[in-house]
Amino acid sequence: MSDFSWSDPPNHTAFPVARAGHPFIFAAVFTTAVFALLEMNVPALIGLAVTFSICFFFRDPDRVVPNYDGAVVSPADGKVVFAAPVDNSRFVKGSCIKISIFMSIFNVHVNRIPHEGQVKAVHYYPGKFFSANLNKASKHNEHNAVFVETKEGKNICTVQIAGLIARRIICKLQEGDTVARGGRFGLICFGSRLDVYLPPDTTLKVAVGNRVKAGTSVLGDMK
Repeated sequence: MSDFSWSDPPNHTAFPVARAGHPFIFAAVFTTAVFALLEMNVPALIGLAVTFSICFFFRDPDRVVPNYDGAVVSPADGKVVFAAPVDNSRFVKGSCIKISIFMSIFNVHVNRIPHEGQVKAVHYYPGKFFSANLNKASKHNEHNAVFVETKEGKNICTVQIAGLIARRIICKLQEGDTVARGGRFGLICFGSRLDVYLPPDTTLKVAVGNRVKAGTSVLGDMK
């Protein structure tokens, strides 16, 4: 068995872009084209720069996924801002391991499943828009929680949290779906945060300050 595998079929383009970004890109291209046709050079150049920036934000690179039992991979690109045991969180009763990952606007924003299993529930909560790197964002900001049960009966909760700029959380999962480790499941627009809640006996593989990549970096071991 190989050490890594593809969770999703690889893209056939040199610069894959998430489908959620297409409307933003088309709008920017159309506006830029109008400025160019009207020979408004400065606005056209600004529009071109904005178009490239939007394409960069919605980039969706392929990722290989660690292929060993018990590996919990990062659901997001970004910086680990919290990694420690907690008690009686809003999403998990009793003790658990919480890992928080902050995504700046420069990170890839496509979200991936931390561990294979079955989706037991998906809960959306409206809320506020504090900066996503603050701890209170986990409690007060708009967020979407995905609860997955592994084949061993262990429970994992992944929470997409809107940030100061983010105003749209996308999640394509529904209760009953079977998911694969590292598979794409959603996206948060323009800066945000993801929290992962793992069983208390999970061995942490990251620390605060570490940089992680969705689908590839291992956050913990549930063996």
